[in-house]
Amino acid sequence: MKTQEPTFWTHSKPLILASQSHIRRAMLESLCLLPLCVPATIDERKLEESLEVHELSAALAKAKALRVATQFPDHIVLGSDQTLTCNGVNYHKPLNITEAKTQLQALSGQTHQLKSSAAVVLDGKVLFKTTQNATLTMRVLKPDFIEFYLASMGEAVFSTVGGYQLEALGLHLFEKIKGDHFTILGFPLLPVLRFLRQTGYVQ
Repeated sequence: MKTQEPTFWTHSKPLILASQSHIRRAMLESLCLLPLCVPATIDERKLEESLEVHELSAALAKAKALRVATQFPDHIVLGSDQTLTCNGVNYHKPLNITEAKTQLQALSGQTHQLKSSAAVVLDGKVLFKTTQNATLTMRVLKPDFIEFYLASMGEAVFSTVGGYQLEALGLHLFEKIKGDHFTILGFPLLPVLRFLRQTGYVQ
């Protein structure tokens, strides 16, 4: 007989995560929130053209949640997004190994900023939104180390802005890190959980 998975979620319908990010999903699952993941189909680059860089992560998180919420009446929908800016340049997820290498070369020896935003939506209404910031300084990276790092990480480098992940080998890239761990991973989890507890959606 299969046992029911434990959950801290109290709403009558499951939590919807407007994302296909395995990292965000894993974070929620580790908290026994067990989301249903539904990627949002929005034109991120078009939205980016009409906004300042500092507005982008919040606008994308909201747009994703609102888009997915149209498919799920009476469900709590959680959208999230992250942006990376260095010396006035906004970086995206690299599309190939050449782009990943170029991004790491540009970030080498520099300080960059991460903005991670989240929005909670119910039936087209934004119930909560937050943006958290982190600042990271990379050490000067030698070309052979960049090659080693990219070869070791494989396709994982294509799933995150900047072409790096802070976990495991990624920590070797940095000299200084200032900011919440979850914000750096791309999900401002603590303020989201605080809101969900305050409103009774989480035990």
